Amino acid sequence: MASSALISDTESWKDLRAHVEEINKTHLRDLMNNTNRCQSMMVEFDGILIDYSRQRATLDTLNKLFSLAEAARVKEKIIRMFNGEHINSTENRSVLHVALRAPRDAVINSDGKNVVPEVWHVLDKIRDFSERVRSGAWVGATGKTLKDVVAVGIGGSFLGPLFVHTALQTEAEASECARGRQLRFLANVDPIDVARNITGLNPETTLVVVVSKTFTTAETMLNARTMREWISSALGPQAVAKHMVAVSTNLKLVEQFGIDPNNAFAFWDWVGGRYSVCSAVGVLPLSLQYGFSIVEKFLKGASSVDQHFLSAPFEKNIPVLLGLLSVWNVSFLGYPARAILPYSQALEKLAPHIQQVSMESNGKGVSIDGVPLPYQTGEIDFGEPGTNGQHSFYQLIHQGRVIPCDFIGVVKSQQPIYLKDEVVNNHDELMSNFFAQPDALAYGKTPEQLQKENIPEDLVSHKTFSGNRPSLSILLPSLNAYNIGQLLAIYEHRVAVQGFVWCINSFDQWGVELGKSLATQVRKQLHASRKKGESVEGFNFSTKTLITRYLEASADVPSDPSTLLPNI
Repeated sequence: MASSALISDTESWKDLRAHVEEINKTHLRDLMNNTNRCQSMMVEFDGILIDYSRQRATLDTLNKLFSLAEAARVKEKIIRMFNGEHINSTENRSVLHVALRAPRDAVINSDGKNVVPEVWHVLDKIRDFSERVRSGAWVGATGKTLKDVVAVGIGGSFLGPLFVHTALQTEAEASECARGRQLRFLANVDPIDVARNITGLNPETTLVVVVSKTFTTAETMLNARTMREWISSALGPQAVAKHMVAVSTNLKLVEQFGIDPNNAFAFWDWVGGRYSVCSAVGVLPLSLQYGFSIVEKFLKGASSVDQHFLSAPFEKNIPVLLGLLSVWNVSFLGYPARAILPYSQALEKLAPHIQQVSMESNGKGVSIDGVPLPYQTGEIDFGEPGTNGQHSFYQLIHQGRVIPCDFIGVVKSQQPIYLKDEVVNNHDELMSNFFAQPDALAYGKTPEQLQKENIPEDLVSHKTFSGNRPSLSILLPSLNAYNIGQLLAIYEHRVAVQGFVWCINSFDQWGVELGKSLATQVRKQLHASRKKGESVEGFNFSTKTLITRYLEASADVPSDPSTLLPNI
C-alpha cells in the first residue's frame, strides 16, 4: 500500500463493507444455534478463556477480517514494534512497553541498543529501595518508619497504577504483604484531591513519589510543590530529601526541587504515559505497598501475553482477534461505544484506565501519514463492575442503543463468602449474572414469547427485547497479580491492533496539547489580574465574561499555606 493510500481503499475493506448486508440478515439467536461456529469462536491461552461467539460475525466474517489485517500489514507492524523501530513516527520514537516486563535475558533493541539491561537496572534499584523502606532500614526525618505513600502524577502516571493497586487490594497474598501500609494517588490539581489524600496521614510516616518524566507537567508539579509544603511546614525543609522521591528523567529539575537525584527512578521516551504502569511509574509505588515480589508476578503475567501476541497465529491470537472484532464493530457495523463490564469489584478501575489507553491512543482523525480519514476510529469506552452496572446503564444497553460489551469474569473470588442455607454462595450469585447477561443481549425476548406468557397487550412492546446485541466474554482463572498483568496486556495490544488496522499512530497524543496551551494564557491572565490588578484582555466575549466573574467572586480566597494545608 502506498504511503498516501488509506486502508478503506483496499479490496479487503470494500469486501467487509459489502459483507455487512449479509450479516444484517442474521440474528444472534440463529448464529448461536450453530455449535461448530461457537466452538470455533472460543480461544484459550495460559488459563484465560475468550468466547466471542456472541459477536455479530460468522466464520466468513473472521476470514475477511484476517484479510483486512493482512492488507494493513498488522503482523509486520507487530514485529516492527517488538524490534524497537520508530513506529511512533510523529515523535520519532520506539514503542517498547513490552521491554518493561521482558525477562532479564531478553534482547529488545532501540536505536541499536538492547534496552532490557537498563530496564532491569531500574527494577533492581526499585527492589532495593522498596525493601529498605518496607523493612524500616530507610526512615523519615524523625526516625519513624514510612508506612504511607502518596503517588503524585496524572494521566498514565495515575490511572494504570491505580487500576493495579485497586485490583490487588483484596487479593490474599498481596493484602497480607500490604498489611499496615497505605497507598494513595494524588492526580487532580483540584485542592480537594490534596485535602482528601492527606486526610489521616502523618508527614512523619509519609513518603511522596512524584511521577513526571520531564518534571514540568503543570498539574503534577503544583501538587508536588503542595506536598513539599505540607512536609516542610511540619518537619522542616531538610525533611524533603527523606520524604520525597521521583520517577523522572530530568535529574537537574529533580535536584532543584529538593529531591536527591540518587532517589530518582528512570524511564524512557519509548514508554508512553498510558503504557507506563510496568515502568517505575507503577512498579515503584506498587512495590512500596505490596513488595517487589508481588509486582514481579504482575510483570510476568503481562510478559506472557506479550509473547503470545508476538507469536500466536491470528486465528488463536487473543489481542488480534479482539482488536479485529472492535474494528468490525466500529467501522463496519457503526457502533461507536464499548462497555467494559468486569464482574469483580476488584476491577472497578479497569474501565477508567482502558478509557485512556484506548481513547487517547485511537482518537485520531488522520492516518499515520497525515491523510484525513473518511472513517471513524476509536471507541467511547465506559464501564462499571457487575452487578452495579446492571442497576445503572444496562437499560440502555438492552433496549436503547446497541453497545458491544466486554464481560470479564473470574472463576475464583479473591474474597469468597459462603452463607449457610443460601441457594448459592455470593460469588456464584455474581457469576450467575455474568453468564446470563450476554445471552440476554444476544437472544432478547420476542413479542410472541411475551404473548405466550400472557403479558397484557399494552405492555408487550415495552417488554420486548430485540436482542442481536454483540458481546464477548473473558473468563480469568483467578485475579492475582499474574492474571492482572495478563488482562492489562490483552487490552494494551488490542488497542494497538485497532490502530494498526486503521493505519493511525496509536502512540502520540497531540489532542491533549491545545487545551493545555490555552490554559497557559489563562494562567498568565489570572496572575496578572490578581497580583497587578490588570483587566481581562485577549479573550473572546464569552471567556472574558467567565474569567471576570470568577476573579470577582474568588477575590477573598486565602493564600496562606498554613490555612490551606492543615495537618489533618
